[in-house]
Amino acid sequence: MLRIWRGLLAATPLALGLALSAGHADAQQRDRPIRLVVNVGLQNLDPIASPSFVTRNFAYMVFDTLVAMDSKGEYRPQMLESWQASPDRMVWTFRLRSGLEFHDGTAVTAEDAVASIRRWGQRDSIGRRMMAATRDIKVVDPATFVLELSQPFGHVIEALGKPSVHVPFVMPARIANATPPTTPVREIMGSGPFLFDRDAWVPGERTHFRRNPAYKPREEAADGLAGGKRPLAERVEFLTMTDVSLRAAALTQGEVDYLEYAPFDYLPRFRRDRNLVLSQAGGISQIMGGVSINHHLPPFNNLAMRRAVQAALDRTEIVAAHGLPEGMASPDCVSIFMCGTTYTNEAGGDIIRQPSLERARALLQEAGYNNERVVILQPADSALINPMALVVIDRLKRAGINLDVQASDWSSIAGRWVAREPIERGGWNLVPVVYTGFDMSDPLSNVGIGYNCTNNQPWGYCVEAMKPVLEAYAAESDPAKRKALAAELQRLAIENVTFPISGQFRSPAVWRAELKGVIDFGFPVMWNIERAR
Repeated sequence: MLRIWRGLLAATPLALGLALSAGHADAQQRDRPIRLVVNVGLQNLDPIASPSFVTRNFAYMVFDTLVAMDSKGEYRPQMLESWQASPDRMVWTFRLRSGLEFHDGTAVTAEDAVASIRRWGQRDSIGRRMMAATRDIKVVDPATFVLELSQPFGHVIEALGKPSVHVPFVMPARIANATPPTTPVREIMGSGPFLFDRDAWVPGERTHFRRNPAYKPREEAADGLAGGKRPLAERVEFLTMTDVSLRAAALTQGEVDYLEYAPFDYLPRFRRDRNLVLSQAGGISQIMGGVSINHHLPPFNNLAMRRAVQAALDRTEIVAAHGLPEGMASPDCVSIFMCGTTYTNEAGGDIIRQPSLERARALLQEAGYNNERVVILQPADSALINPMALVVIDRLKRAGINLDVQASDWSSIAGRWVAREPIERGGWNLVPVVYTGFDMSDPLSNVGIGYNCTNNQPWGYCVEAMKPVLEAYAAESDPAKRKALAAELQRLAIENVTFPISGQFRSPAVWRAELKGVIDFGFPVMWNIERAR
């Protein structure tokens, strides 16, 4: 057995001693926790306050959603028994399934659903737009609530079924009503398939969950995030291991069961190992790198400065930092919605198709840049972001930007990222980041479009010309018209450099073959998984 992360092994012994009988050892092997190695450590628990993917993954363990996306990208009732729209689609009636309970044994009611929607609707991009189009959302009885629109909004179900940051998870009304959306909730009380063991939580290192015996799954089979979420494992653990070689060794020797992201250098070896299974998820599950720009602060409240950053980003060079096998990267993709998704298009693509340091330097001169300090936050603990961040940093330095590189763990960066502080009080100018197609593939959730001119986002971009187009898209239900509007939104986003993209690629998960029932969906969901017996 590998002698790595000794503190963890001491706290959660594998008990594979030679003195055990073979039968006893096999039983303990089956009953030990399913261990998932997450990309970054979990420090923030509130999926509404935090934009972190690891917080989203945590929340899917302990919370549940009203609507859920299946593997085909279709939206299905989850906590809901049904929904019904009026003929003009201006009034929506929702009814909860019977028997839903929070982890403290109290019933989930329509009041909880309404309070959770209201809190989420103050924080999320698509949620804010839905609530802006809403006249009222009210409780009819303990199982029923009604959403009444004041103006057309063609994305009600898509909003309630949003699969990634920020997900409209349901929590008790007493918590949702008492906590502003930017303030993390103190009590984690969900109704999901697993119970959070707070006493065993070591922030940033390990998180423990126990099966929720009172969870009532839907009757149909699990499919993506939808269907019957059956918690089959008695215990699940999220672990953090920053050294990718140790991750790989721990997986191959059976000390952990599942890696959220397979280290790219080990993919050929993993493919040859019959004891391992590589994710085949593509399309919307792919990843897009980018650079989050703080439009609030100088110097990037200057369009020419933002265009200089965009011109310097060489997607081929940046994605190459991962050493990906052939066929796993799409550096030629110029769509902010990502290639292979519903709204893929090339509007504005000529602006970014050919990167140029020379053009970046000319734009810096045009902007009147005088070597002012630019703070860039480097997520040094993220195996997914850091290799790309190092290339971004190098390219920007070569373009002539005076970078103050501040390396830190992702959880700390996420806290600074969402704060609006001046540079002298911990503020920032640039952050290399990654998003999945779940976050980027729709204009209302896309980080470079959906948050336009809103007060609840850290980037601060506001493109006046984008406002009427985005409003038209939000009201539209015709697919062809939506695509035309999405193309115009992309053109405006690229021209105004709301969020410069830095390359698209696949980053598959990998798990041990003894795990049965794994749902291959693009990010880890731990229901329906059990060990082969």
